[in-house]
Amino acid sequence: MGATRICWDNAGAESLWSTFKHEHYYRHTFVCKSELVSAVDNWMHSYNTRRRHSVIGMLSPQDYEKSLTATARAA
Repeated sequence: MGATRICWDNAGAESLWSTFKHEHYYRHTFVCKSELVSAVDNWMHSYNTRRRHSVIGMLSPQDYEKSLTATARAA
């Protein structure tokens, strides 16, 4: 990690949690803590496997990795 007052250390994590809050948390009501933990787990799974990311050409991470392995096999 960087020095004190360097804001870029947590930028990635802050961006991820901001996305979660706006896409899921503010739209649902949770009765208990276990329900919230389950919702975070389900959303993270969706975010990491099915959601398209602009950085990797609007592909899901799974599709992107498949394209990498297909390229490696073809070479």
